[in-house]
Amino acid sequence: MEELFDGLLNDRLGFVVWAAVAFLILLVLLGKFAWKPIMGAIYERERSIEDALLKAEAAKEEMTRLTTENESLLKQARAERDQILKEAKQVKDHIIGEAKAAAQAEGNKIIEKAKMEINNQKAIAMADVKNQIATLSVDIAEKILRKQFADQQKQNELVTDLLKEVKLN
Repeated sequence: MEELFDGLLNDRLGFVVWAAVAFLILLVLLGKFAWKPIMGAIYERERSIEDALLKAEAAKEEMTRLTTENESLLKQARAERDQILKEAKQVKDHIIGEAKAAAQAEGNKIIEKAKMEINNQKAIAMADVKNQIATLSVDIAEKILRKQFADQQKQNELVTDLLKEVKLN
């Protein structure tokens, strides 16, 4: 047996056998002490990658949801802005319309007041002209009568004519 043992050590076949035995021992030692921690680390790494992928997918879905929500909020904000602008335009038009109506009414009042003032001034002027005409007429009549009554003969004729016109009952 010693020969067989020596033959195995000296021979090339012996080298292969010893290499195989060493490999099996190494394999058993690695399996017992290193394989489980390495496999655990690989499994743990695989789990962390899967978790990261799931988180990335969740983040992508959340980003899509937020983008959709932002677009919805933007559309709503635009609609509100358009509504506010429309209401502001209506208020502006209403205020302008009221101002125009008020200005028109005030203008009409001023025109009416001016017409009344003109008519009042016209009536005052006409009354003044009538008074002046009446005064002039009385002055002229007085001068004519004085001239006619200056002669006694003409006075007697006038009294006689007036008495003829008056009839007694």
